[in-house]
Amino acid sequence: MPAVEVKKRGGESTSALLYRFSKKVRQSGVVKEFRKRKFHGRTHGKRQRRLSALHREKKKTEIKRMKKLGLI
Repeated sequence: MPAVEVKKRGGESTSALLYRFSKKVRQSGVVKEFRKRKFHGRTHGKRQRRLSALHREKKKTEIKRMKKLGLI
């Protein structure tokens, strides 16, 4: 991951320098990458992923049914 470096130009205000720095950081994707890595969980096995998907699908259909009945 490249380091972001910004040097103060002649006659440039501090707020302008901070604006340029934050713009460079956004463009480089440093914050996006950090947030992506922040909550890196362990990988689950194929069986666990399948069971989780089945559970999500079951919940989705139950919510849809409850909405249709007017309970939600």
